[in-house]
Amino acid sequence: MKKLFCIIGLTCAVWSLPAQETLSLDSCRALALANNKELLISHEKINAAHYQQKAAFTNFLPKISAAGGYMRTSRELSLLSDAQKSTLSGLGTSLGTPLQEAAQIISQIYPELSGPLSALGQSLTGALNNAGSAVVDAFRTDTRNMYAGALTLTQPLYMGGKIRAYNKITKYAEALARQQHDSGMQEVILSTDQAYWQVVSLANKKKLAEGYLKLLQKLESDIEKMKAEGIATKADVLSVKVKVNEAEMTLTKVDDGLTLSRMLLCQLCGLDLSSTFTLADEKEEDLSPAAVPTHDIDINAVYENRPEIRSLELANHIYQQKIKLTRADYLPSIALIGGYMATNPSVFNSFEKKFKGMWNVGVTVSLPIWHWGEGMYKVKSAKSEARIAQYQLQDAKEKIELQVNQTAFQVNEAAKKLTMAEKNLEKANENLRYATLGFEEGVIPASNVLEAHTAWLSAQSEKIDAQIDVKLTEVYLKKAMGQLAIGN
Repeated sequence: MKKLFCIIGLTCAVWSLPAQETLSLDSCRALALANNKELLISHEKINAAHYQQKAAFTNFLPKISAAGGYMRTSRELSLLSDAQKSTLSGLGTSLGTPLQEAAQIISQIYPELSGPLSALGQSLTGALNNAGSAVVDAFRTDTRNMYAGALTLTQPLYMGGKIRAYNKITKYAEALARQQHDSGMQEVILSTDQAYWQVVSLANKKKLAEGYLKLLQKLESDIEKMKAEGIATKADVLSVKVKVNEAEMTLTKVDDGLTLSRMLLCQLCGLDLSSTFTLADEKEEDLSPAAVPTHDIDINAVYENRPEIRSLELANHIYQQKIKLTRADYLPSIALIGGYMATNPSVFNSFEKKFKGMWNVGVTVSLPIWHWGEGMYKVKSAKSEARIAQYQLQDAKEKIELQVNQTAFQVNEAAKKLTMAEKNLEKANENLRYATLGFEEGVIPASNVLEAHTAWLSAQSEKIDAQIDVKLTEVYLKKAMGQLAIGN
């Protein structure tokens, strides 16, 4: 978050400058970090990994789900057969003949009861028929329109360690995304620094080329006058003119290279390619890079700072958890379940056209028994992948140690080259001064003066290259040590 606030603050400060603005190295870094699309993508990857971790944690918590449905059928379920329905509906009729025979016997014994018994028989027949029909209707299910709903709760109790392992994997994945983002930030800073110092180098070489051209033009003017006085020859004049043309061509090349380098820096910083700006270090007459200490480098501290090492360590942790995740697929799993289910028609009080339901609670256990060694093979495969990650980590540490030592050597070599370039420039300045005085006194030919000018230009250019090389090797060393950041 501190890095983010720093970037935002620097970006606002830069955009608040006028059109012809002066950009420092940190300003360019801040703009590049704020406008780099790869960093924006990696930032979204961090967000995605963060939410995946939150989603993984929810597996520890109970899950509640609801389900419902409706079904229309062409026929209803029947608890009675057609014969049973017919028998029950005609129950009175079936019993009518025995009842009439019984009534006739009773009427023969008691003639006075023949009338009432006949009426009673007819009444019983109708009543029994109605009662049988009522029983048939009572056994109707009317299941052509069926509704059902269920609410279920599931709480994992033991999943073989799968939930815990997956939760750790997502935590490591989020941390890994952050490390990759930091690594991308360092790459962007490195690219920005290279483009920045390239512009500074070419800007200084442009000033050098302009100064050299002015010296040659002055020499051309002087030698024209000397030719007019008969002191110099036409060959001297032509040789100076050739050098002037070469200086103009060099200035044109440097100017074109500077324009292209500015365009590259604009692209990295997210600025319009036609933007006009001045870099703070362009105004410096002498860059005077400070010496960078390269002794007593703690390689263990380097390992802690390098995002690549931290990323590989996190990847190693992830593969270790993947072993547990793979093994968990072949261990018992236990879960607590509970819920409520309701149906219409309901069968708790015969068949009723009402929603009625019941609660339920239970435990489910799943135990893999035999898979022909599939689990063992998969676990061994996961262990091999974990060992690969360990070897990659060891290899990266060895390469980083070599990179740090090589970069430290390059820093020392760049400092030596700068010292030599400064000495060469002192000699070239002295040589040019003597050659100019001798030429003005007429004791040194024009060719010697041109050689002195060429040597001076070469010495100046080498000094600029050496100063820029010191700056860049300092950046490379910080990158190798994992210390490259805004303000550092």
